[in-house]
Amino acid sequence: MLILALLLLHPARMTRALDWSQSSDVLLCHAGLQQCGASAAPAAAAAAVAKNSRKILDITHTLREDLPIWLGEDGLGRITAPVLSMSRGDDANVSELKLDSVHTGTHVDAPGHYVQEFYEEGLDVALLDLNILVGPVLLVDAPRDTNLTAQVLGSLHIPPGVERIIFRTLNTDRRLMWKTAFDTSYVGLTTDGAEWIVTQTKIRFIGIDYLSIAAYINLVPAHQVLLKKKLILVEGLNLDDVDMGLYIMHCLPLKLMQAEGCPIRCILTT
Repeated sequence: MLILALLLLHPARMTRALDWSQSSDVLLCHAGLQQCGASAAPAAAAAAVAKNSRKILDITHTLREDLPIWLGEDGLGRITAPVLSMSRGDDANVSELKLDSVHTGTHVDAPGHYVQEFYEEGLDVALLDLNILVGPVLLVDAPRDTNLTAQVLGSLHIPPGVERIIFRTLNTDRRLMWKTAFDTSYVGLTTDGAEWIVTQTKIRFIGIDYLSIAAYINLVPAHQVLLKKKLILVEGLNLDDVDMGLYIMHCLPLKLMQAEGCPIRCILTT
């Protein structure tokens, strides 16, 4: 089974079987990512951190000019321009920022993106639960010859209680986020795959390696299944050279009001 192979490949990261129903502190302790015991002295905790020297993996794509955009052929283009310039005699350098869409690059979807009721209720990016955007996450390799259907997801044997998951797919192998023109053949969740997640798991966060969590052929219904349950979706992740396994994730968007999406910075720590 894929998850069993994951455990074997990362014994240091998963030294004990994890009960995902436990608190985040307990999970971190069991995964070897946090000092165990509430009575640990500050000096001992500092020594443990220094000994483990955690590695930070940035899984965010740079907002570069050739980054693909939804249905675009020419890429993102330049999004900054100087307003003030010291080379022109101004006291400081100041740039303006312009994005045609909040769903640009590595970004998060808020519930109102595909659910009008939530949009009208103001369930925007500013109200996203940071407790979901920060915590243990399981990164898995998905089968490379298919979209993420219910059958495919069932074959991954995702451990019960997992709340955050990132799928690395054929999109990474094909380097789709490094190609300027948008590609409708990307891998994503089908409608029945989305339904499987909300009915068979406790997942509250999903990340994926292209501009949509949903396969192009199921774009609207798959999004709606997930967002009606208020799952948080992060799309366009950079998963090059990242091993599958258990990590601690930090994904923080701008605190934008009246926005159903936003570029986001995501990192993993080991």
